[in-house]
Amino acid sequence: MGKIAAEYIWIDGQKPTAKLRSKTKVLNGPVTSLDQLPDWGFDGSSTMQAEGHFSDLVLKPVKFIPDPIHREDDILVLCEVLHPDHTTHWSNTRRRLAEIAEKHKAHDPWFGIEQEYTFFEGNRPLMWPDKGYPAPQGGYYCGVGADEVFGREIVEAHREACERAGLSIEGTNAEVMPAQWEFQIGPLGAPDCADEIWLGRWLLYRIAEDFGVSATLYPKPMKGDWNGAGAHTNFSTKSMREEGGIKIIEAAMSKLEKRHDDHMKVYGAHNEERLTGLHETCSIHQFRWGRSDRGASIRIPMATYQVGKGYFEDRRPAANMDPYLVCAMLIETVCGE
Repeated sequence: MGKIAAEYIWIDGQKPTAKLRSKTKVLNGPVTSLDQLPDWGFDGSSTMQAEGHFSDLVLKPVKFIPDPIHREDDILVLCEVLHPDHTTHWSNTRRRLAEIAEKHKAHDPWFGIEQEYTFFEGNRPLMWPDKGYPAPQGGYYCGVGADEVFGREIVEAHREACERAGLSIEGTNAEVMPAQWEFQIGPLGAPDCADEIWLGRWLLYRIAEDFGVSATLYPKPMKGDWNGAGAHTNFSTKSMREEGGIKIIEAAMSKLEKRHDDHMKVYGAHNEERLTGLHETCSIHQFRWGRSDRGASIRIPMATYQVGKGYFEDRRPAANMDPYLVCAMLIETVCGE
């Protein structure tokens, strides 16, 4: 039995936007089940999760995947944060999502999340000129060529890593603003889709390190006539995916409208900078849904109408949203009474 490296990954308590943290534990391997992974401790006072006089917190492994960056048998371990008595820590939003998903499991909710992000080199987006701006938006979305696309080698390394790790990555594309990209995870249930978004983010940050580049999820990384960054969340229930599901989808719109303000509270910090009614968004102060309408809060895809069933796309979440909170809110609102 040889030694392996297990990278313990968790979400910290930073506000208004939590960040990822990780540290490496050397274990005897290979690891084939969760019960082989011990709990571990960390200093919560250094992650905004505890006071210095009582700072020990617990990392509880809840999922592991192959580490696609290092040696064979090395693993990435996603953890929940617990108090020393193993009660749920306030920063642990995953636990509540798991409980809500279990409560509404008869609805069989599925998610697909489109994670947008922007590469930065120093204090400027990757490959932007030191002074001034690149050409206006128009040619960058799904573009090709060194004058249109910045950072593809990082994107491809990330996609391949996600595939090797067994994540449900469905695709990538260059976005509307230069140096902005997207990867898609799903369709999956909860909390699995949210878990994989967090792991996909960790891999993105880690791989970008090797290129000397950072990836930001800030929802409006550049002021002015540039698109913001979102995390469009596709959602469906069992009845929406069955014959006549379009009627169930349309009925859900009134539920979503009634709780619009509640959703916006957990859809990501600084989202008001992005949701202005411009750049393929609806105003943060308005709820509107429409067919194939990328300027609406909720878009019902043309394909859903064509077959009379399927999913809807919630375009409101910011790129920096906590997927555990967003998934929980959608299940509660749509599947609740």
